[in-house]
Amino acid sequence: MEIGKRIKQLREQKNYTINKLANLAGVSQSYLRDVELENKNPTISFLSFICEALDISLKDFFSEEFETSITSDPVIQSIYRLTPEQKSALLQFLKTMQNE
Repeated sequence: MEIGKRIKQLREQKNYTINKLANLAGVSQSYLRDVELENKNPTISFLSFICEALDISLKDFFSEEFETSITSDPVIQSIYRLTPEQKSALLQFLKTMQNE
């Protein structure tokens, strides 16, 4: 797996710029750019920060099944683009649907 390309793919699915993801993850924008371009190899710590900012686990980051589900399911793609507040509202809505 090409880690830089994976980060870029997940970042773009969330409609994040490099700057936004770097700010959310608390990492250097230039280092993130170098990782995406495969010029640098990230540490596990760096990947943990990126995954937290993308709201995924490290396991999901490396999971091909997770990758396939995101890229093929438009509902999942839409959910991953939501803000934390929108996700919370969606979760509350889904809970009301389950109680009917």
